[in-house]
Amino acid sequence: MKRTATAAVLLAALAALSACGSSDDSTDAAPTTKAASPSVDYSAAEKKAGIPPEPTGKARDNVLAVLFDVNPALVADEDDAIDNARNQCAAINGGAERLEWSAQQRFTSSAHEVTEDEAKHINIGLAEFCKTA
Repeated sequence: MKRTATAAVLLAALAALSACGSSDDSTDAAPTTKAASPSVDYSAAEKKAGIPPEPTGKARDNVLAVLFDVNPALVADEDDAIDNARNQCAAINGGAERLEWSAQQRFTSSAHEVTEDEAKHINIGLAEFCKTA
């Protein structure tokens, strides 16, 4: 019974404290907002990992053309295709032992399963782009 009474007193005290506080309902008070979090620059980490910058303009068109030439299904979603290409560069530039397997895993989608031959052509076609990392 003593514990229940103590707990009740503590809860009542906490409730009273939370109800108390400075309350300034004036309309000239500026609203408080959280400070904007700084944006993170991943470019240095990506470069270190062998990932080239996201291509734009003609460079982007060239990457998409390389992948389209291997199989048009690879560029059904152009943004995904660019992301896959940039990430495959990490494997190419990092000297991964199973480049074809990596390309197959990275570029296979529900609409198209990349063959080993296609994977070889992807890696050959991306070699020049990957040098920009």
